Amino acid sequence: MTEAPTLRTERLILRPWKDDDLAGFAELNADPEVMRHFPSLLSTAESDAFAARIRARLAEDGWGLWAVEIPGDGPASGFVGFTGLARPRFHAHFTPAVEVGWRFAQRAWGRGYATEAAQQIVDFAFDELSIDELVSLTAVGNLRSQAVMRRLGMTYDPADDFAHPMIPADSPSSAHRLFRLRPEQRIPRPSPPSRADSVGS
Repeated sequence: MTEAPTLRTERLILRPWKDDDLAGFAELNADPEVMRHFPSLLSTAESDAFAARIRARLAEDGWGLWAVEIPGDGPASGFVGFTGLARPRFHAHFTPAVEVGWRFAQRAWGRGYATEAAQQIVDFAFDELSIDELVSLTAVGNLRSQAVMRRLGMTYDPADDFAHPMIPADSPSSAHRLFRLRPEQRIPRPSPPSRADSVGS
């Protein structure tokens, strides 16, 4: 077993899961807006089982789906969802692959958190794990997630469209788009100011 590191961005903490995260996770998995592009909502038992699988994989591999926390005591602080890496559990034209993904509570929407967290994961995947390509996939109608993928520098080819084999064919969520990213395609993040830059002349 390899302990997963805690990762930090300017505004977020990406960390191993805690028992206290389960209630918030169940809440977002039962939110119709959060789950709009998934086949169904999750019951509390299903959400807890999903979290258990996530935690086991993160502990075993040292990477996976990290819990995302907004530090502080503001109205949006605390556990807000997950972001990270996973291996798709189905066969498709692009598998085997490593997927970057995310899921956030509504109170964290519209603030750039998904992009910020995913950028950290992309850097970890390429720089620490030496993964040579990442994919991200979502339902055709999930334009919000597709916008995040594009902000990460991911590219889309209509030839990669596919029907998700784990979703019923008659479901509106079946038709999926696939985005790809290689290390040289990622969009550089602005470097923090150097000490010299921060000292007035």
